[in-house]
This record gives sequence, structure tokens and C-alpha cells, in this order.
Amino acid sequence: MGQISKFLRSQANGGLLYWCQGCNCSHAVNVGDGPGPRWGYNGNPDKPTFTPSVLVTTGHYVSWHKPGDSCWCTYQEGNPEEKDAPSCQRCHTFINDGKVQFLSDCTHALAGQTLDLPELPPHLQDEPA
Repeated sequence: MGQISKFLRSQANGGLLYWCQGCNCSHAVNVGDGPGPRWGYNGNPDKPTFTPSVLVTTGHYVSWHKPGDSCWCTYQEGNPEEKDAPSCQRCHTFINDGKVQFLSDCTHALAGQTLDLPELPPHLQDEPA
């Protein structure tokens, strides 16, 4: 699978990967026919719209986390020297016509803002032929 625009990469099983500037990592949604949750997609790789909203959770924000279980927060507490360690996050967005609306329940600094979908970073871009 590969890059289909400056903003999206295709993945196996109908996945579309994009860069989230709030989380500083990639997120993906599955579109079209196939198993598991599926999102609507307007078919425009340059100004994508995905419906419904996209919710990405990690660490203690995942639905199956139980109080007292370890998570990325407890990992960071025990490994303060690791500056790039993952973190527990909630990222909830609407992506409409190439704009990302970060909803107020996001745990990162972009909560409540609407920004253009960013281009994929170099490490996710296909090398020129």
C-alpha cells in the first residue's frame, strides 16, 4: 500500500492513514467494505471527509482500562529519562473537507481548534520514483 495524496496513505483492508498534529503521530480509519468498524469517506484524497467522528484513545483512556492497571502514565513515572515515551491520550476529531476539528474532549493542546489536515511527514511519504 502506498501514498495516495500529500495527506493520506492507503493501508491493507481499506485503511487510510493520516497525520495528527495534535498527537504528533499517525491515525488510521477503515473505509469501504470489510470487517470491523468502517467510516464513510468522500473519496477525495486531497480534502478528505470521514464520518462519523474519529476517536483515538491510548493508555488509561481506552475503554477496557481498569483502575489500578498500569498505563503510559505509570510507565513515564518509572522512566522519566525517556523523553519520547508514549503518553495516555484521547484524540476526538471531525475531519471534514480537509479540515480537522479537534473536539473539546481531546487531551492535547489542540482541543477546541480547527486546522488544515497536515501533509504526511517525510517518514510516511513514498520516495520519488
